[in-house]
Amino acid sequence: MSQGKFDSYDFLIDEDDEVMLLLYAKESKPEDPYMVIDFDNKSAELYRNGSDCVVINDISEDILSALRLEDSILVCELSRDEGEEAKIIYAYEAQIEI
Repeated sequence: MSQGKFDSYDFLIDEDDEVMLLLYAKESKPEDPYMVIDFDNKSAELYRNGSDCVVINDISEDILSALRLEDSILVCELSRDEGEEAKIIYAYEAQIEI
């Protein structure tokens, strides 16, 4: 994962070129999530709900190429428990908007 401890995130691409975003769980629940991607600036904003937005910068070209082919992205929010194996707290699809 990149950035600060609990503000970090990571992208994974599976064998079918589908993209998954991993990040630490936020306090509020996701509701009607969507992601706005700025391909020119290699960044995105994940709108988890009406009051919570996660800004993602410096997205790699291989991730951006895979995202160009997608209508949505799988997001997994992981527990913040230190010293334990991470658990998935929220898993959801966020629609992609450009």
